[in-house]
Amino acid sequence: MNKLTHINKEGKATMVDVSDKSSTKRAAVAGGSVYMKKETLKLIASEQIVKGNVFETARLAGTMAAKKTCDLIPLCHQLNLTSVTVDFRADRKNSKVDIEAMAKCTGQTGVEMEALTAVSVAALTIYDMCKAVDKGMIISDIRLMEKRGGKSGEWKRDKA
Repeated sequence: MNKLTHINKEGKATMVDVSDKSSTKRAAVAGGSVYMKKETLKLIASEQIVKGNVFETARLAGTMAAKKTCDLIPLCHQLNLTSVTVDFRADRKNSKVDIEAMAKCTGQTGVEMEALTAVSVAALTIYDMCKAVDKGMIISDIRLMEKRGGKSGEWKRDKA
């Protein structure tokens, strides 16, 4: 079983020392969903939400959040991100918006937390922009989909 890397021998929280690791290209993809009423999804798709374009605002919020991950998650390293993308897919059949974010860098540690933060804040932004018409939205299924680079190499979530 793998041991926790953010706990030292004395049981104290600590930032992992990556100073001896070599820099490699790294990427991570995360996903999540926001479930809502069919009427809410129609308003988003037709850009009739009073606060503005939901997807573009959420895309900017997710990108900005990825860049601030080390300020939000106490033991995350500050990374020099080379790319962040946040994309959306309206699923009318299941009345939800699927969110996918990818973060990339060349560095000594991975970008999983940045991709997950981008998805999380994009979902929160969708909720914030639409809560006047649908307070019952559900943010769900935030998860790492894949990661590449570093000592552990490539990992991909099994399709279930």
